Amino acid sequence: MSAIEIANQLVAAGKGIMAADRPSPAFYKLLEDEGISADGDSYRNWSELLFLTPGLNEHVSGIIMTDEQVRLADGAGRSLIEQVIARGMIPGISPFQGMVHLAGSAGETVGSGLDGLRERLAEYAGLGVGFSKWRAALQIGPGTPSYYAIEANAYVMAQVAALSQEAGIVPIVEPEVMLLGDHTIERCCAVTEWVLSRTFEALYVHRVDLERTLVKASMVLSGNECAEQADVETVAEQTVKVFRRRIPAAIPGIVFLSGGQSDYHATAHLNAMNANYELPWKLSFSYARALQREPMTIWRNRPENVPAAQAALYQRAKMNGLAALGLWTEELESEAVVS
Repeated sequence: MSAIEIANQLVAAGKGIMAADRPSPAFYKLLEDEGISADGDSYRNWSELLFLTPGLNEHVSGIIMTDEQVRLADGAGRSLIEQVIARGMIPGISPFQGMVHLAGSAGETVGSGLDGLRERLAEYAGLGVGFSKWRAALQIGPGTPSYYAIEANAYVMAQVAALSQEAGIVPIVEPEVMLLGDHTIERCCAVTEWVLSRTFEALYVHRVDLERTLVKASMVLSGNECAEQADVETVAEQTVKVFRRRIPAAIPGIVFLSGGQSDYHATAHLNAMNANYELPWKLSFSYARALQREPMTIWRNRPENVPAAQAALYQRAKMNGLAALGLWTEELESEAVVS
Protein backbone atom coordinates (compact mmCIF):
# COMPACT_ATOMS: atom_id res chain seq x y z
CA MET A 1 0.00 0.00 0.00
CA SER A 2 1.39 3.42 -0.96
CA ALA A 3 1.77 6.24 1.58
CA ILE A 4 -1.07 8.18 -0.07
CA GLU A 5 -3.30 5.12 0.19
CA ILE A 6 -2.38 4.69 3.87
CA ALA A 7 -3.13 8.36 4.62
CA ASN A 8 -6.54 8.11 2.99
CA GLN A 9 -7.35 4.76 4.60
CA LEU A 10 -6.62 6.22 8.05
CA VAL A 11 -9.39 8.77 7.50
CA ALA A 12 -11.77 6.48 5.62
CA ALA A 13 -15.44 7.39 6.01
CA GLY A 14 -16.74 6.61 9.49
CA LYS A 15 -13.36 5.54 10.86
CA GLY A 16 -10.70 7.07 13.08
CA ILE A 17 -7.56 6.23 15.01
CA MET A 18 -7.14 4.85 18.52
CA ALA A 19 -4.17 6.34 20.38
CA ALA A 20 -2.85 3.56 22.62
CA ASP A 21 0.70 4.90 22.92
CA ARG A 22 0.90 5.26 26.70
CA PRO A 23 4.34 3.93 27.72
CA SER A 24 4.32 1.19 30.34
CA PRO A 25 5.71 3.37 33.19
CA ALA A 26 2.92 5.92 32.62
CA PHE A 27 0.39 3.10 32.32
CA TYR A 28 1.37 1.62 35.68
CA LYS A 29 1.26 5.08 37.25
CA LEU A 30 -2.29 5.48 35.89
CA LEU A 31 -3.35 2.16 37.42
CA GLU A 32 -1.89 3.27 40.74
CA ASP A 33 -3.73 6.60 40.57
CA GLU A 34 -6.98 4.78 39.77
CA GLY A 35 -6.50 2.32 42.62
CA ILE A 36 -6.22 -0.64 40.23
CA SER A 37 -3.90 -3.44 41.31
CA ALA A 38 -1.23 -4.39 38.77
CA ASP A 39 1.21 -7.17 37.98
CA GLY A 40 3.98 -7.70 35.44
CA ASP A 41 1.54 -8.76 32.74
CA SER A 42 -0.90 -5.85 33.09
CA TYR A 43 0.53 -3.76 30.23
CA ARG A 44 0.41 -6.70 27.85
CA ASN A 45 -3.11 -7.62 28.98
CA TRP A 46 -4.41 -4.10 28.51
CA SER A 47 -2.78 -3.80 25.07
CA GLU A 48 -4.27 -7.15 24.08
CA LEU A 49 -7.72 -6.04 25.28
CA LEU A 50 -7.52 -2.90 23.15
CA PHE A 51 -6.01 -4.32 19.99
CA LEU A 52 -8.10 -7.48 19.82
CA THR A 53 -11.53 -6.01 20.60
CA PRO A 54 -14.03 -7.81 18.32
CA GLY A 55 -15.29 -5.61 15.49
CA LEU A 56 -13.02 -2.68 16.36
CA ASN A 57 -11.88 -2.42 12.74
CA GLU A 58 -15.42 -1.40 11.75
CA HIS A 59 -14.76 2.04 13.26
CA VAL A 60 -10.99 2.18 13.87
CA SER A 61 -8.61 2.39 10.92
CA GLY A 62 -5.31 2.52 12.81
CA ILE A 63 -3.76 2.17 16.26
CA ILE A 64 -0.89 4.29 17.57
CA MET A 65 1.52 2.07 19.55
CA THR A 66 4.64 2.43 21.64
CA ASP A 67 7.94 0.76 20.77
CA GLU A 68 7.19 -1.80 23.47
CA GLN A 69 3.74 -2.61 22.05
CA VAL A 70 5.09 -3.07 18.52
CA ARG A 71 7.21 -5.91 19.90
CA LEU A 72 4.61 -7.42 22.24
CA ALA A 73 3.11 -10.88 21.94
CA ASP A 74 -0.22 -11.91 23.44
CA GLY A 75 -0.61 -14.48 26.21
CA ALA A 76 -0.35 -17.27 23.63
CA GLY A 77 2.89 -15.91 22.17
CA ARG A 78 1.38 -14.42 19.00
CA SER A 79 2.58 -11.03 17.75
CA LEU A 80 0.08 -8.28 18.54
CA ILE A 81 1.11 -6.09 15.61
CA GLU A 82 0.56 -8.98 13.20
CA GLN A 83 -2.90 -9.51 14.63
CA VAL A 84 -3.73 -5.82 14.25
CA ILE A 85 -2.73 -6.00 10.57
CA ALA A 86 -4.72 -9.23 10.08
CA ARG A 87 -7.81 -7.44 11.44
CA GLY A 88 -7.52 -4.77 8.75
CA MET A 89 -6.11 -1.96 10.91
CA ILE A 90 -2.89 -0.04 10.28
CA PRO A 91 -0.26 -0.05 13.07
CA GLY A 92 1.27 3.31 13.94
CA ILE A 93 4.23 4.27 16.09
CA SER A 94 4.93 7.08 18.50
CA PRO A 95 8.76 7.33 18.34
CA PHE A 96 8.55 10.37 20.61
CA GLN A 97 10.48 9.84 23.87
CA GLY A 98 8.82 12.43 26.07
CA MET A 99 8.95 16.15 26.65
CA VAL A 100 12.17 17.85 27.74
CA HIS A 101 12.83 21.40 28.88
CA LEU A 102 13.43 23.74 25.96
CA ALA A 103 16.80 25.33 26.72
CA GLY A 104 16.58 29.08 27.12
CA SER A 105 12.85 29.08 27.79
CA ALA A 106 10.90 29.73 30.98
CA GLY A 107 9.70 26.16 31.47
CA GLU A 108 8.44 25.42 27.97
CA THR A 109 9.06 22.03 26.37
CA VAL A 110 9.97 20.25 23.14
CA GLY A 111 9.67 16.59 22.16
CA SER A 112 12.74 14.36 22.42
CA GLY A 113 13.74 11.27 20.47
CA LEU A 114 15.45 12.49 17.30
CA ASP A 115 18.67 10.57 18.00
CA GLY A 116 18.78 7.48 15.79
CA LEU A 117 15.29 8.19 14.47
CA ARG A 118 16.11 7.49 10.81
CA GLU A 119 17.26 3.96 11.71
CA ARG A 120 14.35 3.35 14.06
CA LEU A 121 11.78 4.42 11.47
CA ALA A 122 13.32 2.09 8.89
CA GLU A 123 13.04 -0.76 11.42
CA TYR A 124 9.42 0.11 12.21
CA ALA A 125 8.54 0.14 8.51
CA GLY A 126 10.02 -3.36 8.25
CA LEU A 127 7.79 -4.50 11.11
CA GLY A 128 4.66 -3.35 9.29
CA VAL A 129 4.17 0.11 10.81
CA GLY A 130 2.34 2.40 8.39
CA PHE A 131 2.36 5.76 10.15
CA SER A 132 4.08 7.78 12.86
CA LYS A 133 2.84 10.40 15.30
CA TRP A 134 4.89 13.17 16.95
CA ARG A 135 3.48 15.55 19.54
CA ALA A 136 4.13 19.12 20.60
CA ALA A 137 2.44 20.38 23.79
CA LEU A 138 1.97 24.14 23.90
CA GLN A 139 0.50 25.74 27.00
CA ILE A 140 -1.50 28.97 26.90
CA GLY A 141 -0.58 31.27 29.78
CA PRO A 142 0.97 34.65 30.54
CA GLY A 143 3.54 35.03 27.78
CA THR A 144 3.13 31.46 26.52
CA PRO A 145 3.39 29.83 24.17
CA SER A 146 6.37 31.91 23.13
CA TYR A 147 7.41 32.42 19.53
CA TYR A 148 10.59 30.49 20.39
CA ALA A 149 8.69 27.45 21.66
CA ILE A 150 6.32 27.41 18.69
CA GLU A 151 9.21 27.63 16.22
CA ALA A 152 11.31 24.99 18.00
CA ASN A 153 8.44 22.50 18.14
CA ALA A 154 7.41 23.16 14.54
CA TYR A 155 10.99 22.53 13.40
CA VAL A 156 11.22 19.20 15.25
CA MET A 157 7.80 18.03 14.02
CA ALA A 158 8.81 18.85 10.45
CA GLN A 159 12.09 16.94 10.81
CA VAL A 160 10.21 13.89 12.05
CA ALA A 161 7.67 14.19 9.22
CA ALA A 162 10.43 14.34 6.60
CA LEU A 163 12.24 11.34 8.10
CA SER A 164 8.97 9.38 8.27
CA GLN A 165 8.25 9.99 4.60
CA GLU A 166 11.80 8.96 3.75
CA ALA A 167 11.05 5.61 5.42
CA GLY A 168 7.74 5.25 3.55
CA ILE A 169 5.73 6.00 6.69
CA VAL A 170 2.85 8.51 6.82
CA PRO A 171 3.58 11.22 9.42
CA ILE A 172 0.88 12.54 11.72
CA VAL A 173 1.91 15.96 12.99
CA GLU A 174 0.40 16.85 16.37
CA PRO A 175 0.76 20.51 17.43
CA GLU A 176 -1.41 20.37 20.56
CA VAL A 177 -2.63 23.59 22.13
CA MET A 178 -3.42 22.36 25.61
CA LEU A 179 -6.79 22.64 27.33
CA LEU A 180 -5.34 23.51 30.74
CA GLY A 181 -5.82 27.12 31.84
CA ASP A 182 -8.33 29.91 32.25
CA HIS A 183 -8.02 31.29 28.71
CA THR A 184 -11.05 32.18 26.64
CA ILE A 185 -11.97 30.45 23.40
CA GLU A 186 -10.95 33.65 21.57
CA ARG A 187 -7.41 33.38 22.97
CA CYS A 188 -7.29 29.70 22.04
CA CYS A 189 -8.43 30.59 18.53
CA ALA A 190 -5.60 33.11 18.08
CA VAL A 191 -2.93 30.81 19.50
CA THR A 192 -4.09 27.79 17.47
CA GLU A 193 -4.00 29.84 14.28
CA TRP A 194 -0.45 31.00 15.07
CA VAL A 195 0.73 27.48 15.89
CA LEU A 196 -0.74 25.96 12.74
CA SER A 197 0.71 28.73 10.59
CA ARG A 198 4.25 28.14 11.86
CA THR A 199 3.85 24.34 11.70
CA PHE A 200 2.95 24.37 8.01
CA GLU A 201 5.72 26.83 7.23
CA ALA A 202 8.18 24.36 8.80
CA LEU A 203 6.67 21.45 6.84
CA TYR A 204 7.16 23.45 3.64
CA VAL A 205 10.80 24.25 4.49
CA HIS A 206 11.46 20.56 5.19
CA ARG A 207 9.89 19.55 1.85
CA VAL A 208 7.20 17.41 3.43
CA ASP A 209 4.62 16.10 0.94
CA LEU A 210 1.25 17.22 2.32
CA GLU A 211 -0.71 14.60 0.38
CA ARG A 212 1.12 11.96 2.44
CA THR A 213 0.64 13.74 5.78
CA LEU A 214 -2.12 13.93 8.39
CA VAL A 215 -2.64 16.45 11.19
CA LYS A 216 -3.61 15.52 14.73
CA ALA A 217 -5.13 18.73 16.03
CA SER A 218 -6.61 20.07 19.22
CA MET A 219 -10.04 21.67 19.00
CA VAL A 220 -10.45 25.37 19.68
CA LEU A 221 -11.83 25.33 23.23
CA SER A 222 -12.21 27.47 26.31
CA GLY A 223 -9.56 26.64 28.91
CA ASN A 224 -10.76 24.09 31.44
CA GLU A 225 -10.64 26.77 34.18
CA CYS A 226 -12.31 29.50 32.13
CA ALA A 227 -15.48 30.84 33.77
CA GLU A 228 -17.28 30.97 30.42
CA GLN A 229 -17.30 27.67 28.54
CA ALA A 230 -18.10 27.83 24.84
CA ASP A 231 -21.00 25.67 23.69
CA VAL A 232 -20.74 22.86 21.13
CA GLU A 233 -21.77 25.01 18.16
CA THR A 234 -19.23 27.73 19.01
CA VAL A 235 -16.40 25.22 19.38
CA ALA A 236 -17.26 23.76 15.98
CA GLU A 237 -17.49 27.19 14.36
CA GLN A 238 -14.20 28.50 15.79
CA THR A 239 -12.29 25.29 15.06
CA VAL A 240 -13.44 25.15 11.45
CA LYS A 241 -12.66 28.86 10.99
CA VAL A 242 -9.05 28.42 12.13
CA PHE A 243 -8.53 25.27 10.08
CA ARG A 244 -9.88 26.89 6.92
CA ARG A 245 -7.43 29.74 7.41
CA ARG A 246 -4.31 27.68 8.17
CA ILE A 247 -4.55 24.03 7.03
CA PRO A 248 -4.01 23.46 3.28
CA ALA A 249 -6.63 21.49 1.38
CA ALA A 250 -3.87 19.11 0.20
CA ILE A 251 -3.93 17.46 3.65
CA PRO A 252 -6.14 14.32 3.31
CA GLY A 253 -7.47 14.51 6.84
CA ILE A 254 -7.38 15.97 10.32
CA VAL A 255 -7.80 13.68 13.33
CA PHE A 256 -8.58 15.27 16.67
CA LEU A 257 -7.07 14.54 20.04
CA SER A 258 -9.54 14.55 22.91
CA GLY A 259 -7.14 16.53 25.11
CA GLY A 260 -8.97 16.05 28.39
CA GLN A 261 -12.50 16.60 27.09
CA SER A 262 -15.29 14.38 28.40
CA ASP A 263 -16.32 11.44 26.22
CA TYR A 264 -19.56 13.26 25.40
CA HIS A 265 -17.94 16.54 24.33
CA ALA A 266 -15.21 14.86 22.27
CA THR A 267 -17.96 13.13 20.27
CA ALA A 268 -20.40 16.04 20.14
CA HIS A 269 -17.80 18.57 18.95
CA LEU A 270 -16.57 16.25 16.18
CA ASN A 271 -20.13 15.55 15.06
CA ALA A 272 -21.08 19.25 14.95
CA MET A 273 -18.22 20.02 12.57
CA ASN A 274 -19.03 17.16 10.21
CA ALA A 275 -22.79 17.73 10.31
CA ASN A 276 -22.76 21.48 9.71
CA TYR A 277 -19.83 22.34 7.45
CA GLU A 278 -18.56 21.49 3.96
CA LEU A 279 -14.84 20.88 4.42
CA PRO A 280 -11.86 20.20 2.11
CA TRP A 281 -10.44 17.49 4.36
CA LYS A 282 -11.84 14.53 6.29
CA LEU A 283 -12.37 15.30 9.99
CA SER A 284 -12.11 12.31 12.29
CA PHE A 285 -10.68 11.24 15.66
CA SER A 286 -7.45 10.01 17.18
CA TYR A 287 -8.63 9.60 20.74
CA ALA A 288 -7.02 7.95 23.73
CA ARG A 289 -8.94 8.77 26.91
CA ALA A 290 -12.21 9.49 25.07
CA LEU A 291 -12.18 5.88 23.84
CA GLN A 292 -10.46 4.13 26.75
CA ARG A 293 -11.68 5.87 29.90
CA GLU A 294 -14.85 3.79 30.29
CA PRO A 295 -13.24 0.46 29.26
CA MET A 296 -10.49 0.88 31.86
CA THR A 297 -13.04 1.67 34.56
CA ILE A 298 -14.81 -1.59 33.71
CA TRP A 299 -11.65 -3.70 33.26
CA ARG A 300 -9.80 -2.93 36.50
CA ASN A 301 -7.16 -5.55 35.55
CA ARG A 302 -9.56 -8.47 36.03
CA PRO A 303 -9.74 -11.13 33.28
CA GLU A 304 -13.44 -11.71 33.81
CA ASN A 305 -14.13 -8.05 32.95
CA VAL A 306 -12.41 -8.14 29.54
CA PRO A 307 -15.55 -8.85 27.42
CA ALA A 308 -17.51 -6.00 29.01
CA ALA A 309 -14.56 -3.61 28.68
CA GLN A 310 -14.16 -4.54 25.02
CA ALA A 311 -17.87 -3.99 24.44
CA ALA A 312 -17.54 -0.51 25.96
CA LEU A 313 -14.55 0.26 23.72
CA TYR A 314 -16.44 -0.91 20.65
CA GLN A 315 -19.39 1.29 21.59
CA ARG A 316 -17.26 4.42 22.04
CA ALA A 317 -15.52 3.74 18.72
CA LYS A 318 -18.92 3.32 17.06
CA MET A 319 -20.23 6.62 18.47
CA ASN A 320 -17.15 8.47 17.25
CA GLY A 321 -17.33 6.73 13.89
CA LEU A 322 -20.84 8.13 13.52
CA ALA A 323 -19.58 11.57 14.57
CA ALA A 324 -16.93 11.37 11.84
CA LEU A 325 -19.86 11.12 9.41
CA GLY A 326 -21.93 13.80 11.14
CA LEU A 327 -24.56 11.18 12.02
CA TRP A 328 -24.19 10.94 15.82
CA THR A 329 -27.12 12.05 17.99
CA GLU A 330 -27.71 12.26 21.70
CA GLU A 331 -30.56 9.79 21.24
CA LEU A 332 -28.14 7.19 19.85
CA GLU A 333 -25.83 7.82 22.81
CA SER A 334 -28.72 7.38 25.24
CA GLU A 335 -29.84 4.17 23.55
CA ALA A 336 -26.31 2.81 23.87
CA VAL A 337 -26.25 3.57 27.60
CA VAL A 338 -29.63 1.90 28.15
CA SER A 339 -28.69 -1.24 26.19
